[in-house]
Amino acid sequence: MFYVYVLESESTHSWYIGYTQDLNERLQRHNTHQVTSTAHKGPWRHIYYEGYLDRRDAIGREKFLKSGAGWRFLKKQMKYWLEDRDVDAIEKMIAFDDDE
Repeated sequence: MFYVYVLESESTHSWYIGYTQDLNERLQRHNTHQVTSTAHKGPWRHIYYEGYLDRRDAIGREKFLKSGAGWRFLKKQMKYWLEDRDVDAIEKMIAFDDDE
């Protein structure tokens, strides 16, 4: 399986969107400062993920979620979870990276 995931920084509440074959291992890499783009904002936690059988589908979905339409989808998909959060502040802090 290939997973597209969204992480949230527990310290800054910024988001990171990526893809991986191993969610737990990838989260560990983010939290042990092995991913350059997230090393200074941790600790991180999973807040959303989707699974795909084909790597190309996961990459396509990751690219979509990093777009404006993708952000709108995530806001709609996680409506209730986001109710108590400052969505505008989160939107300004989303970190996108293609280092996998």
